[in-house]
Amino acid sequence: MAECRRILAPVDLADFSPRIVPYVRTAVERLAAELHLLYVVPLLREYTAGHVPDIGVTRRFESEALQEARQELERLAARHFPECRPATLRVVEGHPAEEIVKYVEAEGIDLVVIGTHGRKAIDRLIFGSIAEEVLKHSPVPVLAVKPFGRTTRRPFDVSVEGDEDLARELEQYKP
Repeated sequence: MAECRRILAPVDLADFSPRIVPYVRTAVERLAAELHLLYVVPLLREYTAGHVPDIGVTRRFESEALQEARQELERLAARHFPECRPATLRVVEGHPAEEIVKYVEAEGIDLVVIGTHGRKAIDRLIFGSIAEEVLKHSPVPVLAVKPFGRTTRRPFDVSVEGDEDLARELEQYKP
């Protein structure tokens, strides 16, 4: 039986939805796991076509972006996870899906809880889907949460039909 001691919640600081927070909290609490929050700063060079004239300006911008992202991640953790303080807050630079999978492997993560934008086919084709790439390449289970849309259900409410299966799945990872 697999144990779940470390849960990773990759966040997008620009589009972060507090609606995924109850799912992350519930998984952390039910599994008595430590929480890792990760934000990946996209590479600046992916947004430039051709030569960047002053590499010093680019490096300063990237350094400031990393510092500001770290501060924002700390605020997000304090605001949304006050009772289950994250064991690790990490900001890295790179392609989000690749860096998430690298983090999973490097840090011994047992479960990833990730929000999805729920984009339709054409949007996914144009913009890609980080959650979909993580699902494809993650060596551990991934819980993809669609934060938008109407719902009256609480996360993992075992009194609601259908959540009994998820609760049983989570139970198998308890130490």
